[in-house]
Amino acid sequence: MRIFWLTRRLQQLLQPKSMAIVEACAIGIISALTAVALKHSIGWLTGLRLEMVETFPAWIVLPLVGIIGGAVSGLLVERLAPEAAGSGVPQVMAALGYVPIPLDLRVAAVKWLSTCISLGSGIALGREGPTTQIGAAVAAQLSHWTNTSPTYQRQLIAAGAAAGLAASFNAPIVGVLFVVQELLQDGAEITMGTAIIAAVVGGVISRSVGGGDMTPELSNIPIDFSMREIPLLILLGVLAGLLGVCCNRSLLASLKFYRRRFDGRSLWFKVAVAGGVTGAIALLLPHGLIDSKSIEDFLIVGDITWQISVGILLAQFLMCVVGFGSTAPGGLFVPSLILGAALGDSVATIAQSLHSSGFLPVNLVLSSPTVYALAGMSAMLSAVTHSPIVGIAIVLEMSTKFELVLPLMIGSISAYLVADKLFPGSIYHHLLIGRGIDLDRADLADQRWASLTAADIMQRRVETLSSQMTIEEAIQAFAYSPHRGFPIVDGGRLVGILTQSDLANLGDESWANHTQIAQLMTRRVITVSPQDPLTSVLHLLDRDRIGRLPVVEGQKLVGIITRADIIRVEAERVSSTVSPLKIKAQPSYLIYQTRSPATGRGRLLVPLSNPQTADIILRFAAEIALKYHYELECLHVIPIPPSSSPSETPVDTTTGLKLLEWATAQGKIWGLSVHTQIRVAHNTATTILEVISDRHINRPLA
Repeated sequence: MRIFWLTRRLQQLLQPKSMAIVEACAIGIISALTAVALKHSIGWLTGLRLEMVETFPAWIVLPLVGIIGGAVSGLLVERLAPEAAGSGVPQVMAALGYVPIPLDLRVAAVKWLSTCISLGSGIALGREGPTTQIGAAVAAQLSHWTNTSPTYQRQLIAAGAAAGLAASFNAPIVGVLFVVQELLQDGAEITMGTAIIAAVVGGVISRSVGGGDMTPELSNIPIDFSMREIPLLILLGVLAGLLGVCCNRSLLASLKFYRRRFDGRSLWFKVAVAGGVTGAIALLLPHGLIDSKSIEDFLIVGDITWQISVGILLAQFLMCVVGFGSTAPGGLFVPSLILGAALGDSVATIAQSLHSSGFLPVNLVLSSPTVYALAGMSAMLSAVTHSPIVGIAIVLEMSTKFELVLPLMIGSISAYLVADKLFPGSIYHHLLIGRGIDLDRADLADQRWASLTAADIMQRRVETLSSQMTIEEAIQAFAYSPHRGFPIVDGGRLVGILTQSDLANLGDESWANHTQIAQLMTRRVITVSPQDPLTSVLHLLDRDRIGRLPVVEGQKLVGIITRADIIRVEAERVSSTVSPLKIKAQPSYLIYQTRSPATGRGRLLVPLSNPQTADIILRFAAEIALKYHYELECLHVIPIPPSSSPSETPVDTTTGLKLLEWATAQGKIWGLSVHTQIRVAHNTATTILEVISDRHINRPLA
């Protein structure tokens, strides 16, 4: 493929940091163009729908267009890319957590088209979730073409997600903050760098090619704020927190309702139902407010009564819950912002009415309802996503009114504290848990395994050869060493590598006697640094089909990693013979035991775990026991995670009982006394030592 060849050529010409900048810029440009195209396409479909409403009865057009658009959108997702259903943010979170979630151009294309149709037909969701997934999918496809390591692929996906979100709102800061705080929870330097570059490029391109502003013109609206209004802003934050909790719980309940009520139904049917219901609810809105942009602008700058703002809030709430529960393509940012604006308008207009009636202090000067609408937007988004910094930043970037910093902070922090107390965790984490993915409860050993670096695995004492040695001397070195390859070092610097496969091509031994290693060694050596993660090491070993990786600092050889080292570390992790987190394992717990007559001179320990190998092990043990007149002590260990208690963890003993009953029956046939026991334990090796001590085993058999 030409794209693959081009990217490989760029990797050869550019330094890693330069290549990262090029890739981040490319991701930002593509993400911005797709986001702008999505915005204009949705706007065109919305305009077409509005023209139809002006020509035909709205009570026919809105539900019918919603049904047709929902059915087409759901059919595209169901048939071409099921991974494109829903918001898209949870899928990106899972991918960044190394969960195998498909992300490629197919997902990006289907997500773009299905979102365009679903939102253009009236489903009341936002486009920021889809643009986040589209940007991440584009970045993932680029990483596939360049054959990058899993760690670097993760950084590119994060950059793509940041660029997609930034382009959707023309808000680069928000893109970076949301990805780092919510999706990655990682502030690594290289991750921040690529995400910032991609987000800035995405934001700039989006503005340059017609992304437009997310908020209406506010230059003529006074942004005044009095310190006396702080209690009212705190009240707004508390109400936004409560509404955010209600919204999140309703969204999860809606997902369960669709799953239970429409069990067995196709996705297109669910989204069609959502489109029809949304169209019917839209009939209750004021004329002309049939799209999210119009509603948002109306709430921010419109001179409306509290009754209208409350009506918009209730209608938008219902439309959001109905649309999201069907897993229609669409995000939660825009619905949250609209709900917050409606809540802020309601609080401001009700407060003004009470102030005019004398129920509030006469010296209280209320700000414009626009201030409360913007503060409500920030507070509501903070309550739904549990990211107050993102909530504050997005309204600041959209409005460019930095006089709002204090009102936004007061409302957002109040809303976050209330929401986090009543509904811990953001909606995205709960959506992942609903799919059986809990990124917060990953096994501690797995976390430690993923955090290992080359320095943790490498052998520091390395056998090396000099480039001045002859081939004959190298052959002798291979003959007296178990290694199949030697790094070639001159003056402390790694200059090449020599493997047995290099020597296999030699023909004339007399030629080899006088030839130096320098003429045969491989000079272009694939290396890693001590700080490189284990994922990068595994990627290079697999990609280049090599058996060893020199570890260098600059050009100085400091260690080497072989496939055997990887197996050793994995074996230690599985058997818990080395506890990286220094967790002391509890003693094993005996749950089953049988005893036979003590007829032998000693006991032979026989661990049995695998039914496929048990026959060979038991026969071998029986031969030894018959020869030396021993008894057999058969042990079956049921391993459990370090976080569980052996005495309290329920386990399945079916396999163990069958093995031990079979071993007892075989012992009777052979005339051997067989004792059995089943133990629950953290560590198999430690349990074997316990049994040796408790049962006075004379000769353990492993």
